Amino acid sequence: MNPTQETPQHDHGSRRTLLRAAIAGGALATGGLAVGAAPASATTRTTMPRTRPADPVHALRELAAGNRRWRTLRQKHPHETSAVRKALISGQQPFAVVLGCIDSRVPPEMVFDQGLGDLMTVRSAGEVLDEAVLGSIAYGVLELDIPLIMVLGHQSCGAVTAAVHAEETGGELPAHIQYVADQIRPAIDHTQQGAARIDSTVTRNVAMISRRLAEEPDLAARIATGDLAVVGARYELTSQRVHAVA
Repeated sequence: MNPTQETPQHDHGSRRTLLRAAIAGGALATGGLAVGAAPASATTRTTMPRTRPADPVHALRELAAGNRRWRTLRQKHPHETSAVRKALISGQQPFAVVLGCIDSRVPPEMVFDQGLGDLMTVRSAGEVLDEAVLGSIAYGVLELDIPLIMVLGHQSCGAVTAAVHAEETGGELPAHIQYVADQIRPAIDHTQQGAARIDSTVTRNVAMISRRLAEEPDLAARIATGDLAVVGARYELTSQRVHAVA
């Protein structure tokens, strides 16, 4: 949606209410698609031959529907045709930014059964934020009008495990891996022990990163108007299910 267009205040309130309902209870909502607004690229805006979820609620529902297809082995593998590839030459219209871990078992396009031009994915170990990651996310939101940011953690995260073990043992991790562990450290759950501590820290890390993103001034301004939402979620390797994190 175009941020220069005015939207009635009650519409913003309705969107926020719908979004809260969509993620209530710790599970992603499912539902239909909405016809999208005009797409954008860095240099041009062009009409794409398909619909796009145009607001946070419908973007979240599309991700949930795609994850349901994935975990029930009913993938559609959408938007891979020759016509789509040609259309994407002139511009892109992704409907969500997914900040995920580098883990090879959790590729967002597959986990959400999406295709070319659907998602802008940013991946770092443990979803750790730095200026390059923040800039990449901001580009998607501010330049491409993407209405949803999802921070996607996952079960048995190696980066979180390394951070927890390093703190418990006092050992130093190799080279730049220590930087990753230091960024995760504030999320470590000291009320738990063993595997439960690691699992809880995965969730707490997602929540911490989601809060940081929501507090970024440029992103917060769009959240306030209902044009953007930041949602934390987890992917469970055992069930292939994505569910929301408070």
